[in-house]
Amino acid sequence: MPRVVRFHTVGAADVLQIDELPVPEATNDEVVIDVRAFGLNRAEIMFRRGEYPQYAPDLPSTLGYEASGTVRALGPGVTGLQVGDAVSTIPSFKMGRYWTYGEVARVPAHAVARFPARLSWVEATAIWMPYITAYGGLIEYGKLKAGEHVVIRAASSSVGIAAIQIARHIGAIPIAVTRDTSKLPFLQTQGPAHILTSDEGTLTSAIMAVTQGHGADMIFDPVSGPEVETLCRALAYQGRLFIYGRLNGAPTHFPVGLGLAKGITLRGFSLFEIVNFPDRFARVKAAVYAGLESGIYQPVIAEIFQLDDIVAAHRYMESNIQQGKIVIAV
Repeated sequence: MPRVVRFHTVGAADVLQIDELPVPEATNDEVVIDVRAFGLNRAEIMFRRGEYPQYAPDLPSTLGYEASGTVRALGPGVTGLQVGDAVSTIPSFKMGRYWTYGEVARVPAHAVARFPARLSWVEATAIWMPYITAYGGLIEYGKLKAGEHVVIRAASSSVGIAAIQIARHIGAIPIAVTRDTSKLPFLQTQGPAHILTSDEGTLTSAIMAVTQGHGADMIFDPVSGPEVETLCRALAYQGRLFIYGRLNGAPTHFPVGLGLAKGITLRGFSLFEIVNFPDRFARVKAAVYAGLESGIYQPVIAEIFQLDDIVAAHRYMESNIQQGKIVIAV
């Protein structure tokens, strides 16, 4: 029987275990995939801890959003795919009911996509979450334009790297921000216009300096927390602040007076604002695919673990030392 990662209670990384389960059936609009690699995401860390904001896991629970592999079985009525097709998955389903962590995955058909042939299995599992999140936030909703300054926090993450590549491609000016100075050499290889460290006492002045006093037109932030006020001070007039995560679990306060004075737009954003709307989903998926196929977008892999090392892989993600995407080879 295939091995699948599950957890029987919420908690730290060591609650993850590898269980042998029967091969799942592909019912209705579902697809079963023989997995070659799967990727790790912050959402899965939160889900495992019981902190996922959308819903709690039904225990014992599977998990996972991203995988690449070959189609093993198709549910009745699924069209456009054949057994044996090389595919990867797009996060657009409910974890627990569906999953990607294991030797087999079961996902809805709408979440299955082909990927450019130039990509390896490992690379193919590291594309949809970061690039749809970054493209959807920056371009589809954020309307980032050439010549605008965009501050990208947690810039060494897979989404941060994707955001740098997307901003550069359209002629915007990416300003990478990290709190870890050891990541500065890596970020230099990614080609942002500027690299800053997130020292709260100097971040505002540093952003104002590199934008020649104009301020950031847009800030793309997965951290939130107390530093949001610092970020608002560094925004240009009518600047926009997109928050797409809460790596800092502390309360986030919006400075209303500053927001009124500057006409700031503050909004939450997630990939689901793309995948839940078919027209947007199709448009963004096509744009991301084109960028990947041409090589304009190139996923960066931080570390490759083996399936038996899933606990160590989760601990590695929680250490925040990774630079790029963490992938499990199956």
